[in-house]
Amino acid sequence: MTKTVLVVAAHSDDEALGCGGTIAKHVDNGDNVYVIFMTNGVASRISTSTNDIDNRFLASEKALEVLGVKDVFRFDFPDNKMDSIPLLDIAQKIESIIAKISPTIVYTHFSGDLNIDHQVTNKAVLTACRPQAWCPVKEIYCFEVLSSTEWNSKSMSAFLPQKIVDISEQWQRKKLSLECYQEEMRSAPHSRSFESVEALALLRGATHGLHYAEAFYIERVIS
Repeated sequence: MTKTVLVVAAHSDDEALGCGGTIAKHVDNGDNVYVIFMTNGVASRISTSTNDIDNRFLASEKALEVLGVKDVFRFDFPDNKMDSIPLLDIAQKIESIIAKISPTIVYTHFSGDLNIDHQVTNKAVLTACRPQAWCPVKEIYCFEVLSSTEWNSKSMSAFLPQKIVDISEQWQRKKLSLECYQEEMRSAPHSRSFESVEALALLRGATHGLHYAEAFYIERVIS
């Protein structure tokens, strides 16, 4: 049976970093995958130009095409300032997309990420997906994003994944999607480097007898 899947990411590139392989696997299984980007991902940077925003947009379009995403929705919340917006306003925007596409599975950020936009996005998703009779969402999974999930204070809840997805057959497409975001990647040993992303996928795979894998924290599963 075809499933409708929604990925809610604070910034374009988070979807590829966090669950690019899983997106591709859903597509391979015949599912329809939609993505929401909450911000343009670059406006908070010093001397950001219209050209920078356009380049990030084009990079995301190419990456989503590689992964096979059916459609994308782009919001204009302030980059790295989502905590300045009332949570209700953010949740209602997500609710409008949920009402439109009726996803049963949602992927989003982990609540313990260092990046404030990731934190707010997680809370807004949980608010928009309140487990009421009218909500179609039955499963919510949180992905890890290198250079955010592992950088938060150790006094916060650690990312302890309970769901592992074998992406061995989808790894090359995840890698290709990240190459679309070349300008966002860093040189090793930075954790947001191609080497580190592959190392994490290898680790998540090897610890479960797989070649490559992505790991998720389970927020909700209703069966």
